[in-house]
Amino acid sequence: MNGTALEGVLGIWKPAGWTSHDVVAKARRILKVKRIGHTGTLDPAVTGVLPICIGRATRMVEYLQEMPKTYEALLRFGIATDTEDIGGEVVERQDASHLTEADMRAAALSFVGDIEQIPPMVSAVKVDGKRLYDLARQGVTVERKPRPVTIHGIEILACEAEGPHPELRFSVTCSKGTYIRTLCVDIGRKLGVPAVMAELVRTVSAGLTKADCLTLEELAELQERGALGEKLLEADKLLGFMPAAKASAKASRHALQGKPVPAAWLSPAPDGTGLWRLYREEDEAFLGLFEPVPGAGSLRPVKVFHPSEDAGEA
Repeated sequence: MNGTALEGVLGIWKPAGWTSHDVVAKARRILKVKRIGHTGTLDPAVTGVLPICIGRATRMVEYLQEMPKTYEALLRFGIATDTEDIGGEVVERQDASHLTEADMRAAALSFVGDIEQIPPMVSAVKVDGKRLYDLARQGVTVERKPRPVTIHGIEILACEAEGPHPELRFSVTCSKGTYIRTLCVDIGRKLGVPAVMAELVRTVSAGLTKADCLTLEELAELQERGALGEKLLEADKLLGFMPAAKASAKASRHALQGKPVPAAWLSPAPDGTGLWRLYREEDEAFLGLFEPVPGAGSLRPVKVFHPSEDAGEA
């Protein structure tokens, strides 16, 4: 497969010590493509699933990164750092040996649902136009406003209640913008002890798991052999949470011209609100994302994907 024709989504298993930008830059050099981006930043110390969008798939980044993500975290009680993770400077130590397994489990599970978090100082959130991590490097601490996030579920994987610094390993599925470091700190705060995130791995992002991922070494090998095509995933197929409809020939022409498409020309006929994926009935080619116009009985284009476009240059 010619590099200029690459289009789709690849799952990369991000190694420790790399920024997400580093991974994208390396993938760009391996694949020799210009249009490439990722769907959600991981801190350098964190490993795990990093979806990479190539070619026109980069137009889907905003939707893929909105999907829930799952992480596996190790929480250590009795220690606090200035970064909320184990890589920071220790600012407090306390004997937490009085905590029981039941205490730790109950505290963690109590965070399931809609909650508010105060972003950590070492984060990419902007306050008055400045990144918090830039301010933190200058030794400046500023007030941060709580932000709503959703914890869809928490599964306790292991609990070690021995010693002054007991640990809890758990899997958490959450909304975009959730800080697992802060979740760990807040669980400790609920129990009245300092806490820190000791390890973190992202296990699911944009619906991709470790089984869907390549290492950067495997990426280079497959590209060298011209066998990367079998690993490329179609971005629209990953958006399975969006309803889909088939368009008649006439509806397809309207869609590709960027015109509103009457809902009656589609099967099923969309109603309500939200984005719909449209496919050409005759060959199931993806036409783009469309949304119903309230009260108009039609859908307007949001993202049009012309099947005849050169995937690598469009």
